[in-house]
Order: sequence, then C-alpha cells, then structure tokens
Amino acid sequence: DNYGIIRDVMQNHLLQVMALFAMEEPASLNAEDIRDEKVKVIRCIRPIEMDNVVLGQYKGRKDGDRTLPAYLDDETVPPGSKCPTFAAMALFIDNARWDGVPFLMKAGKALHKRQAEIRIQFHHAPGKLYKKQLGSESEMNSNELVIRIQPDESINLRLNSKIPGLGMRLDQTDLDLQYKTKFSEDSLPDAYERLILDVVQGDKRLFIRNDELEEAWKLFTPLLETIEDDQMAPELYPYGSRGPIGAHYLASRYDVRWGDTYN
Repeated sequence: DNYGIIRDVMQNHLLQVMALFAMEEPASLNAEDIRDEKVKVIRCIRPIEMDNVVLGQYKGRKDGDRTLPAYLDDETVPPGSKCPTFAAMALFIDNARWDGVPFLMKAGKALHKRQAEIRIQFHHAPGKLYKKQLGSESEMNSNELVIRIQPDESINLRLNSKIPGLGMRLDQTDLDLQYKTKFSEDSLPDAYERLILDVVQGDKRLFIRNDELEEAWKLFTPLLETIEDDQMAPELYPYGSRGPIGAHYLASRYDVRWGDTYN
C-alpha cells in the first residue's frame, strides 16, 4: 500500500522493457553500450500528463458461490486507501524514430489473467484497398507483432491474408512461434535463474545503471507527487476483470486496442 502499482511495476520493470524495445542499435553487445542506448531513450520520454493516465483499484464481486475480495478487504490495507492497484498511461518518445508514436503501458493486480507482452500495432495500409474484403472489422484488423514475455514465451505475427479458395476474402492469420514447442524445456531458464547466472558471470546487460535509475525517477516522480498531493481517487474495477473502463477510453483516443480485448 505504501508503493502502488506505478512504483512497483511501471517505473522499473515496464520502463525497462520499453527502453530495450525502443533503443537504437548499440555499438556492441557490451553492457555499457546497451545501457547507454537505454538511457538515451528514457531521457527523450516526454513528461507524463495526467490526462494520459488512468488509475484503478479492484473491488470485490460475487463469482458463483465464491466472494472475491476487494483490495480494501485486506487486513493490512488502511481503511479508505486510495492506493492504485492498476495503472495505464500513454508515453511519447521525442526523438526522430518515435516522434508521434504513442507507447501505451498498463499493469494491474487481480485482473482476468496474468500476462506480460509487447504488442506492436502497425498502421493500416493507405487507401483501404481491401476494406470490402475485411468487412465491418476493417478498422480493427491491423497487422500486429506480439512478443510474449510470460507466461509461455512466444513471438506471434498477426496479419491479414487471403482465405484459400476461388473467392476474394481476407481474414486474420497468426504466424506463431511458441518457445516451448520449438525448444526444449531445459533451454528455457527461469527469469531469476538467468539473472543470478549473470551476477555470477559479471554480465551487467540486464541490470540498471545509476544514471538510468535517476532518469526513470525524474520521469515518474512529478506524476507520483501529483497523484499523492491531489489525493486522486482510483477508478474501481471488479476483481478478475480487464481493469477500469477508463483504460479502454485511453486506448481508443490513440486508435489502438489492448491485447486482452481480442477473442
């Protein structure tokens, strides 16, 4: 309750994933060259505006004979706590490569499933040549590249392709690389197993450098101070749901969809 979802997950874990994804190619695979590029990305992130942030806190609900508890039902949580258990936000990187591209980030507890992934949604092809073939879903059927981090690591390319046959109909197809299927279980170490091995070997590529940590706090501290000073109340969402409805309005503002809204 003293930290909240932004400090607990976004400021460190998700920002690291974003920096690794958005960074330029490093001069080498040396740890310092990689970390130099990550710091450059974080320094280019635009100050976060509250209009681009959604906060949530899960509430209890009935699930058949079970009662799923609310966050405030926890005995260790102070009564009336406004600590967010969910946050979604839009970030922007002001550099030549990512100018104008929204990076939507979200994290939450007591959601409908546990999942961590990077989802790259591509623009529609200009002209909408295949609008008739895609039908009413043409605005939603954009090509996507999905990198699943956990559970069940995978790389998935979702694209629009022609359905075999004499007609001209298009549908979405998945080109799916499942790590567990392609590689043996022994070749997929646990995340902390990998980090412990890196410590033993002195490999610092996956660890945060001091200047990187400082830039991360410079980015999130003003936002956290605003939330705490204004005593902002989080939007309630049911335990086991996809999160507060405000997160979906945030995504629609930038013409994107959260990955967990697909069938």
